[in-house]
Formats: sequence, C-alpha cells, structure tokens
Amino acid sequence: MHHEKEPSDENIRAVLKSKNKTQLNFPGMEASKELSARWYAIYVKSRSEKKVLQTLTEKGIDAYLPIYKKLRQWSDRKKLVEMPLMPGYVFVHITWKDYDRVLQTDHVVCYITFGGKAAPVRDEDIESLKHMLRQDKVKVELTREDLAPGEQVEILSGPLVGMKGELIQIKGKNKVGIRIQPVGYTVMVEVPISELAIIR
Repeated sequence: MHHEKEPSDENIRAVLKSKNKTQLNFPGMEASKELSARWYAIYVKSRSEKKVLQTLTEKGIDAYLPIYKKLRQWSDRKKLVEMPLMPGYVFVHITWKDYDRVLQTDHVVCYITFGGKAAPVRDEDIESLKHMLRQDKVKVELTREDLAPGEQVEILSGPLVGMKGELIQIKGKNKVGIRIQPVGYTVMVEVPISELAIIR
C-alpha cells in the first residue's frame, strides 16, 4: 500500500467549499456499510489536532491523537509540552454511519484514502501505538523512510512486554517498528535483541 500525497491547499479549499454545500458521502459507503467499527486516519488543518480531538469526543465519536512530550525552552524557563506525534493527523474509530459526521467536523479536511476509499488502520497497530506512548521511559522514534520489510517479533520483557511488531535494523541498532500504513509513518522503539522472539 502506498501513501497518497497530502492534500494541496487547492484541494483543501475545494473540499471545504463542498462541505458547506452538501453532505459529503464516503466513497463506497453504500456498498460496504460495515457494521463493526474500524480505525481510519483523517487529515486536519495545521495546528488543529487537539481541537478536532475535543470536538469529535464531544460528538461521541471515538478519536485518538498520538502525542508525545517535548522539552521546550523559553528565555526564562523550560517546560514539557504535549505535541502531536504525527502532525496533521487524527485517528477515528467508527462505523459507516459516522463517516459524514466526522467530515462535517470543523477543521477536518478529508479521510486518508487508498483506491478511492478511506484506508483502514489495523486495530493492533493503534493499540501498540497507544502502548508505546504510555511508557514515559521509552524513546519513540518516527520515520517516513521506505524501510525494508523485517521479521515479525514479540517483545519478551521490559515496559513493552507482549507487544508485537517488525524487526528493523538501522545503523546497527535493532528496533521494533509499527507501520501505520495509510499515513506512511513507521513508529519505532529500540529493543535489545535478547528481549525479542521471532514469531513463526
């Protein structure tokens, strides 16, 4: 699966204009009408990720914004601030009934699509991402490099015990990665090879 290009300013204006005129329909929605909720990535306006998360939550829509803490330096102080891990993206856990409700939310631009339809994100990838970001002592890295596929492994010990992912070797270091395919990101943590088991 290839990551489609992020919307241009012209495309964003066209989407927002059409949203004001008529109800937007999810491509293929009538044909699929999925009964079980799935995760999808939505593209939102710059610096509006937290606002979109709050609005979706108030609507009763299950939404998730991956965040990490970053030390910011001001002239008189330092402070840990929460920043979006993947700027411009929020994830929603919905059935087909809520596709339009998500699009009609302020600052939401579009779904990330593949083949003309919203591209689902695997449940296990979202759960692994949440687990990684809950661990304060775990350094999470993010890349959009086209990494070679690695073996599937399970972490046997440490704060991420039980998590499954892909073994990625970068500059001689072993890392366990989770590919969030629709948005083209791979989220990684460094793990000693002795704490990993290959999944057969």
